[in-house]
Amino acid sequence: MHSQTLSYSNSFLSSQSGEVPNHSAARARTKKMESELNTTWRKSFLVLNCILLTLGNCSGPLLIRLYFIKGGKRIWLSSCVQTAGFPITLIPLFVSYLHRRRKSATNFTAATSTTKLILMKPWVFAASTIIGIQTGLSNYFYGHGVSCLPVSTSSLIVATQLAFTAGFAYLLVKQKFTAFSINAIVLLTAGTAILALHTSGDRPEGISKKDYALGFVFTLAGAVLAGFMMPFLEFTYLKARQAVTYNMVLEIQLVMCFFATAFCTIGMIINKDFQAISREARQYKLGETKYYLVLVGAVILLQGFYVGIVGVIFYGSSLLSGVLVTVLLPITELLAVLLFDEKFQSEKGVALFLSVWGFVSYFFGEWKQSEEKYSSNSRNGDSSSL
Repeated sequence: MHSQTLSYSNSFLSSQSGEVPNHSAARARTKKMESELNTTWRKSFLVLNCILLTLGNCSGPLLIRLYFIKGGKRIWLSSCVQTAGFPITLIPLFVSYLHRRRKSATNFTAATSTTKLILMKPWVFAASTIIGIQTGLSNYFYGHGVSCLPVSTSSLIVATQLAFTAGFAYLLVKQKFTAFSINAIVLLTAGTAILALHTSGDRPEGISKKDYALGFVFTLAGAVLAGFMMPFLEFTYLKARQAVTYNMVLEIQLVMCFFATAFCTIGMIINKDFQAISREARQYKLGETKYYLVLVGAVILLQGFYVGIVGVIFYGSSLLSGVLVTVLLPITELLAVLLFDEKFQSEKGVALFLSVWGFVSYFFGEWKQSEEKYSSNSRNGDSSSL
């Protein structure tokens, strides 16, 4: 994916020319194999993080909706559970630390003095803190919108996130656009916009005009913040002034979610949500046990979403993460139809078709661009051997 994609090495000369020793050609072939292996690993991790993002992006919002539909009313609580699963990230980080410590022990006698527990530097920590606070605020805006707006309207507003992501990616990381990526943005935005064709008189029962307007404004503000956070995270990777590994990416995600959770926890304290949880659980339509299961399930799945999104940005790009989030909106709609017996209008079928088309367009463009880079490198390698 653009600057993150690794190029194949073609610097070795033909052994038949007689000008390069055999061991040099063998060393060059070894480097090429290592490059290909690294590329395979990166693609594999990219796919894994795309899966985590997909599961969290589709399942998490449905659980949040289920919370509100069946009697939940605490907006700060629904915002907090979106990042409260950050301690889960400590498990892979601890395993990684033990692996680095054991590896260090094979090269040095004092393993504890050569193995760092924390890899990120102050600049990266500060940037992660800022992103975390923005994430907490965005989660609150989104939670407020879900509690006041129907799905069709909120989906339309959330769809604008892709446009904000593309704009901020161009400003912050000089994201290059191709005809395929532009086509994908247009199709995905149009697909999710079609979901709102039946928004006339869609104000839910029991929601005042003031609350409806606030929900609209808050959801739009959340889309702007989310659209900014993805390119800013990629910008942090580029300006880290240190080697950015996936281990450090997990550290960034941990700091982000910690401060997002702390931000929402302060809101819960001010709003006295902690005192109301037990009472709300007893009054929950699905029962007290399922009340807590819904919240815990949202915590786990949405944590997978955040792990996935930082991984997609690291192994791909912020624009790719925006495309994935947008293309999954109609999928979430289909799941809502199946699980919550919502009506499936023809507009939702058209939106799904356009979203899949845009998704395919984006990846076809990336594949074609990768092939062109590989062919160019191959020609340069061949010409160097003449």
